Formats: sequence, C-alpha cells, structure tokens
Amino acid sequence: MIVSITIVKYRRLLIPFALFAMALHRIPLMLDKSCTFWKLMGSGKNGKFTLKPDWQMWVTLAEWKTREDFNRFHQNSLISSWWSSFSKEQWTILCEPLASHGKWSGKEPFKSTSIIKDSLVSEPIVVLTRATIRPAKVKSFWSNVGFVSAIMGKSKGYITSFSMGEAPFYLQATLSVWETMEDVINFAYKSPEHAEVIRKTRSENWYTEELFARFRLVDSYGSLNGKNPLAELQQIEGVI
Repeated sequence: MIVSITIVKYRRLLIPFALFAMALHRIPLMLDKSCTFWKLMGSGKNGKFTLKPDWQMWVTLAEWKTREDFNRFHQNSLISSWWSSFSKEQWTILCEPLASHGKWSGKEPFKSTSIIKDSLVSEPIVVLTRATIRPAKVKSFWSNVGFVSAIMGKSKGYITSFSMGEAPFYLQATLSVWETMEDVINFAYKSPEHAEVIRKTRSENWYTEELFARFRLVDSYGSLNGKNPLAELQQIEGVI
C-alpha cells in the first residue's frame, strides 16, 4: 500500500480551473478501483495553519494498493494531465503507512502493511492529523492551534509542514515531516504546549471525529514555492 499527497499550485489567472477540479477530479478517483481512499482539499495561505484560504494551492491525497497503481495514475490519468496543463507547480510525497488511529469520514484508512514497528523506524517520518471540529468548539480550536503550530516549527527534528482541509474552519488536517520518530514523540508528548492542547481536546470535547497517522517517507519530488521542501534529506538522496 502507498499513500500519495500531491500539492498543486495553480496560476493565479487559472484559479477557476482549480475550483472546477474539486468537482471534476472526484469522478476518476471514485472509478479507479486501485484507489482505496481519497480526499480533495484546499489549504491555508501558503500552506500555513490559518483561517485565510489560499485559492492557488490545492491538495489531492490518495491511498493506492501498490506503487505501480500510483505510477499508472501519475502517468495516464485525467488528473495528472489537468495538473500539467493548468498548474504552476506540483509537489508529491509518497509514503508507506506505519500506524493509524481514528476515522476519516467514517472510514479507517492507512492500515499498515509494514513488518517494522513505527517506533523502530530511523528514517524520516510523515505525520498526518485531521479532525472534524464541533461547530461550538471552532473558536476554541483556532485560538489554540496557531500557537502550537509556531512551537512545532521550532521543535527539534521538524522539517516542514502543510495545512489542508476539506472545508474551511471545521474540517482540518495537518501534514508534517520529521527527521525521526523520536522527534515526533518528543513534540507530541513532551512539549508542554502541545500536551495542554491535547488535554483540552479531550476535556472540552472539540472533535466529532479525528485521525492520527504516521508514515515512512518513500519519495518526494516536484517543487513548492520554487523548491522541493525535502530535497536536503540525506536519507532519500539520489531518489528525488
């Protein structure tokens, strides 16, 4: 199993094509039997965790049965042709599920097929968190997560992150990349600021649904804002 996350930046004049793609692209994804789960999402401005949307940047996340299935999609699909025609940039991350807890739209995607325990992985780790926020808790959520996002960017082992969502305000997700699993654990459980937010999510019951998943980084290619954000990772040198 392989998971692809492609972030596409459209030319400003072609933003209407980006909006139309949100409706059109779901059709080939639904019809492709090798694609077991998918989401089409927008993003915060410049991929940051903010209420201000970025109308040029859009995200396609998909789960494929095999790497070959993704390669076929990437080479031959309507979606790939669309991106080539209308986008300014594309950046794709490929990763292998290690562990996943929770649900997304009532489903449990990203089931691990790895024989390696995620705690033993010494390679770069991709983390995906997503949640459906209760309408009454939206204000509390947004008043807390901005500070945590800033703390994350200064944490040991942090490489990059990207904010995305199926809908503004209440359907939110964050993708982050870390040097090691130890760095992920230290931020998630040993950072006082993050630990306090986790406590609030439980005590104040912020979410109606949530998911936390970890992946082994397999590949990264393309560019975002002029560069591949993971190009300097020595662990995948020569692959990108």
